[in-house]
Amino acid sequence: MKCVILFGLLALATAAPQFDNSLSNTTPIPIIRQEQDINVDGSYKYAYETGNGIIAEQEGYLKNPGTEEEAQVAQGFYQYIGDDGQVYRVEYVADENGFQPRGDHLPTPPPIPPAIQRALEYLATLPATTEQPSRRF
Repeated sequence: MKCVILFGLLALATAAPQFDNSLSNTTPIPIIRQEQDINVDGSYKYAYETGNGIIAEQEGYLKNPGTEEEAQVAQGFYQYIGDDGQVYRVEYVADENGFQPRGDHLPTPPPIPPAIQRALEYLATLPATTEQPSRRF
């Protein structure tokens, strides 16, 4: 029985994946700046910068606390240097409307055609109705 266990362990050891240790030889990246401020009302700010050009800052707060419209808000930016040497920066707001990033490198939707824009503006002027549309068969 001991022989079977020994051979089993030997088989596992030889079949175990060999990890690439070259990553352990990398140089650590220093933190150049790190700040954080947490307030009793739940608002906060943080910022950091690393030695390889990564910078991030964010602040947040509770909007309309204690109401039906209460929402957590966070806004800030992050930037980094891409493999192509360019600096990429993303500014964002995250609130009751979701995550809304902005950046020169991010794709944007095409413009709304003028006829559709006019129709949307017209529809916005109509009074709200709670009636259900009748079905036609």
